[in-house]
Amino acid sequence: MASKVNLLLVEDNPMVREMLRHGLDPLCAITPISDGTDALLKAIEAPPDLIVADYTLPGLDGRQLVEKLKSRAATAKIPVILFASRSDINEKLKMLQDAVEDFIEKPFFTKEAIKRVKRVVDRITLEKMAREAPGESVLRGSLAQMNIMDLFQSLEMGHKTCLLTLTNNGQSCKMYFSDGQVNHAVLGNGELKGDEAVYKTMGWTDGSFAIDFTQSSKEQTTTKSTQGLLMEGLRLLDESNRGAEENVLDS
Repeated sequence: MASKVNLLLVEDNPMVREMLRHGLDPLCAITPISDGTDALLKAIEAPPDLIVADYTLPGLDGRQLVEKLKSRAATAKIPVILFASRSDINEKLKMLQDAVEDFIEKPFFTKEAIKRVKRVVDRITLEKMAREAPGESVLRGSLAQMNIMDLFQSLEMGHKTCLLTLTNNGQSCKMYFSDGQVNHAVLGNGELKGDEAVYKTMGWTDGSFAIDFTQSSKEQTTTKSTQGLLMEGLRLLDESNRGAEENVLDS
């Protein structure tokens, strides 16, 4: 896997900053900062892979921080996630809709905020893997490190066209993505295709993955979007797990 994503966490509330740091620490190499001006100077000195910042900050506020980052060639491409209230997002931050990666509405549950940040972290991780393996068209990793949901969401967010191959306990499933959407999937030698092939892999937690960015397919065997496949696959998995638990209790 690629080296950890370098994340600049800009939050002046010590309790919120610590909760976010604790949740994100397993995913990233975090530099915590409490002031918007200090964050800008740090980003210029050592550009991070991602900035997660509150809108209301001492020094530069979140809007000013984003504007100054985007005005400099060295920092313009750094993805930024902003925490802000609904009214601030709808009124004061409208002009930043295309400049930031995501807005996370305050107040928020820490678990949900970390989940939203993780989607971006996973996408950046794949991009770092590609950069750190120049000349290699196939990226390989473990499903224990990046699970199927993470892979799907990262490829969707990155609008990737590629072949994702999953392997687990002697089984293999090939899934073709076009602009981030799964258009064709086949399990093994064709035992299952399309949606059913995707659903079959939802319970795979061990094994490995390989992403080949030189491969694509025009065949269309799936009937749902990437998110639709994930949601239905997880629903079916949950249903299956509940059924297994009930059988155990009955016995």
